[in-house]
Amino acid sequence: MFQAIADPTRRAIIGMLSGEAMSLNAVADNFEISRPAVSRHIRILRECGLVAVQKQGRERYCKAIPQPLNEVALWVEQYREFWEGKLDSLEDYLQGSRFKNNGVDSLK
Repeated sequence: MFQAIADPTRRAIIGMLSGEAMSLNAVADNFEISRPAVSRHIRILRECGLVAVQKQGRERYCKAIPQPLNEVALWVEQYREFWEGKLDSLEDYLQGSRFKNNGVDSLK
């Protein structure tokens, strides 16, 4: 899953498909890469459960399935909370240090 969403092209495809189902050709028209390359990206997203592909006549339509991303979001959230706490502590330290430095400078 993480490898699938690490690629910016695949993230862009998921973003496009989240609004509406699109044919493979319509998806490929949005990129400056070959249609087979887009098909490979779609296949990877399909294998991860992030995209569903349905055949309608001669066309294959792709649709995003965003629910698996909830698991990723939950995993990332725990680290966001951890780092926000650390960065808040650093900010407090730096602001306290700046206050001390300003106080020392003004005494000179």
